[in-house]
Amino acid sequence: MRIGLPKEIKDHENRVGMTPSTVKALTRRGHHVLVQSGAGDGSFISDAEYQSAGAMIVPHADDAWAAQMVVKVKEPAAIEYRYLHRDMILFTYLHLASDRPLTDALLESGTTAIAYETVQTEDGKLPLLTPMSEVAGRMATQIGATYLQKTRGGRGVLMGGVPGVAPANVAILGAGIVGTNAARVAVGCGAQVTVLDINHDRLKYLDDIYRGQLQTRISDEYNIEEVVYSADLVIGAVLIPGGRAPWLITAGMLPNMRKGSVIVDVAVDQGGCVETTRPTTHSDPTYELDGVVHYCVSNMPSAVPRTSTFALNIQTAAYTLRLADEGLKAIRKNRALQYGLNTHHGSVTYLAVAREFGMQYIEPLKALEHNG
Repeated sequence: MRIGLPKEIKDHENRVGMTPSTVKALTRRGHHVLVQSGAGDGSFISDAEYQSAGAMIVPHADDAWAAQMVVKVKEPAAIEYRYLHRDMILFTYLHLASDRPLTDALLESGTTAIAYETVQTEDGKLPLLTPMSEVAGRMATQIGATYLQKTRGGRGVLMGGVPGVAPANVAILGAGIVGTNAARVAVGCGAQVTVLDINHDRLKYLDDIYRGQLQTRISDEYNIEEVVYSADLVIGAVLIPGGRAPWLITAGMLPNMRKGSVIVDVAVDQGGCVETTRPTTHSDPTYELDGVVHYCVSNMPSAVPRTSTFALNIQTAAYTLRLADEGLKAIRKNRALQYGLNTHHGSVTYLAVAREFGMQYIEPLKALEHNG
């Protein structure tokens, strides 16, 4: 199979879809890998390293996209829609429930699109989302601490305080992978941390692990308001797999929040769990509404691309190899990849996306059977 690795074009997107290790595994199996020149530069991976792994370095994006399967990190930008076609397997993060134009482009082109974030194992885990959730969770606390500085527009609060002065209040909405990792760093900084979730088992787990170093609350309207209004930093860590995140903080709540408080909405890829969230970039990461600083960068882990690229590839490599070896048969044979399939030959094959846009949903196996 011909497999393309184009250079990412999203603002400050420095990750790359495959490492030389993954490329080497593919070429050893007889596959042809086309790497756009400079694709790995942002992660400090040279063209020479890809060549040593057996890849062919091609000069233009058109060349890398001219493949049977394209492996990326972020969803195609509008300028890349022209590369999509019916005989292509696209393997990348997609987040379609918050992106109607991309959904339409995939359907119109007939592309077989597999989303990293919805690949799901039988035990309910999301193996290709987990590594970036770990990175984003840990980064969220670091970023929040930075923007709490008065010089960055925040309240001028030190996360751990100092003797005689209280630490920052940190509210984390969601106790999943992002929330757990955000809590880990926040507790380590000495902040006063409260984690909210609807899953009592997750709260019990955190309570057992931290033994009083953080507080846990059931996530309901009353508790959210009480905790958010007293917070210096709010981290949005809500996940509805493949679906749009619910708004837990409404626009009407902002005036009651502390002036100079900071929201880091990690759920921005799925529409955000704050009503006033809108995607930002690393070039222009924040905006202020009602005295509250919003940080809503939709590709946070790209700020630490070397770590992120290798962490992601540890998880994606096995699925990439399977798809390269077997093509669509790999999806038919693997339940996790069936969950990952979002569109195929003009059909929506992920239920949450179909519901979000009022489109017809076709089960993955039926779509594969009917459409080849």
